[in-house]
Amino acid sequence: MSIFRDESLLARIAKPGGRGNDEEAWRSVAATTPPSGPAASDDDDPRLAQMIDRIERMAAGGKGDRSASDPTGAAAARTSRTTGASRPADRGPIADAFVPLIRKSLAEMHLTEVEVESLILKYLLARGDGLGRDIAEQLKVPFPLLDDLLRRMKAEQLVVYRSSNELHDYCYQLTELGRERARRCTAQCTYFGALPVSLGDYVESVRRQSLTLQRPTPSDLELAFQDILLSRRMLDRLGPAVNSGRGMFLYGSPGNGKSSIAKRISQVFGKYIWLPRAIGVDGEVIRVFDPHNHMEAPLPTSGGILDESMIDQRWVRVERPTILVGGELTMAQLDVAQNLETHICEAPLQMKSNCGTLVIDDFGRQRMRIDELLNRWIVPLEERVDFLNLPSGKTIQVPFDQLIVFSTNLEPRDLVDEAFLRRIAYKIEVVDPTEPEMRQLFRRVAEQMGMEYREDVVDDLLERHYRAAERPYRCCHPWDLLTQIRAYCTYRGVPLEMRREHFDFAVENYFAVM
Repeated sequence: MSIFRDESLLARIAKPGGRGNDEEAWRSVAATTPPSGPAASDDDDPRLAQMIDRIERMAAGGKGDRSASDPTGAAAARTSRTTGASRPADRGPIADAFVPLIRKSLAEMHLTEVEVESLILKYLLARGDGLGRDIAEQLKVPFPLLDDLLRRMKAEQLVVYRSSNELHDYCYQLTELGRERARRCTAQCTYFGALPVSLGDYVESVRRQSLTLQRPTPSDLELAFQDILLSRRMLDRLGPAVNSGRGMFLYGSPGNGKSSIAKRISQVFGKYIWLPRAIGVDGEVIRVFDPHNHMEAPLPTSGGILDESMIDQRWVRVERPTILVGGELTMAQLDVAQNLETHICEAPLQMKSNCGTLVIDDFGRQRMRIDELLNRWIVPLEERVDFLNLPSGKTIQVPFDQLIVFSTNLEPRDLVDEAFLRRIAYKIEVVDPTEPEMRQLFRRVAEQMGMEYREDVVDDLLERHYRAAERPYRCCHPWDLLTQIRAYCTYRGVPLEMRREHFDFAVENYFAVM
């Protein structure tokens, strides 16, 4: 069956009053989607754009396919959008390569009733009591999936009904037997959050959201780096490195924007991915979603053809991650860490950065020895998989699917051996800006600060404080010097202006020991 010719299927998806709520219809779409691969998984598929256009028009009361009669209409616009005219970030949520739809049963989630029962017991022990729907909300599953299990727990005298409400939902409370079993479960692990996603489902999600499936274009790079000044030559060097989805060295003098470049790389790719809140491996719970490193991005509440009621709430939609670590990086952060009190495991940094960017800033100055880091990652960089040791002694294989950026002020060849350099194919020097670029930076920063740009004052600055002093240009200097001028003018209560004496004050402070 073709999803593009089955009008009844499209009509079910777009039906008025229940737009996007027919789960069976969406499962039919998923079932008829070609197997994932570089062509099928990439969300740059014009057929998908045509289907989305038809669904939205049917939901609005339109006919079937108008692409033949209106080649310049919405369908044509969507097709152009998927072929490079716009970033992947601009597309609707259904165009994502991976969307975690609600499962019909615990078995489909690869969970046993014993595992789910343990979480319910621990939740009720911590809270005291709870409505069935509150329990379902805590575990991030539809209530009907827990109904039979809660009835069985009642029959086994683990819980009792404390009360009911007008929605025919019961308030559950532990019995003494249930409380004793809950204590034993809590002693093993205190986790009672969202039901964990299976390791297999997580691996599949990474495969279908991989950076290697993205094909950023020059316009994508220009858009991602539009707020910083990069030469065409630098963009052309970054482009192939970003497209490889593997790794790169950014090196050069301090202050030229290596970290700024690295932190914007994820914006080149599709904007959103789906992450599991936690994954489960043989009874071990590993938290993956980290509010400190992941920016949650809920689906729009209206206007889309996909809504939250269709989504497996055990997953979180986040902006494609960029995780930055500096000199504080230790070997312990690269392995699964278990809290000795709660027995909850935390995913390592490289796992949290899957499908995104991991920036090792100030590489060479970490607390751990460089050779330790190289030995730890030399195989994952080559094979694109990582092996993690769990507290139980079990070893698991997980994807190593992120673009790793090593940012350093030092020469890469002075830091690592040839074997490691070979695995990081791209070594890009971030060079000092030219004089025209320095002038452009001063102009741009002055506009941002609400300051009038004066060419004659900048001429004087460059002549007396750069050329005469044989001082190299740095990309950070315009911002740093004008920030000092702003502070000086604010303190003195004088107008914010580019003046020769203001720059003299800023230079004396800024370059005092440089």
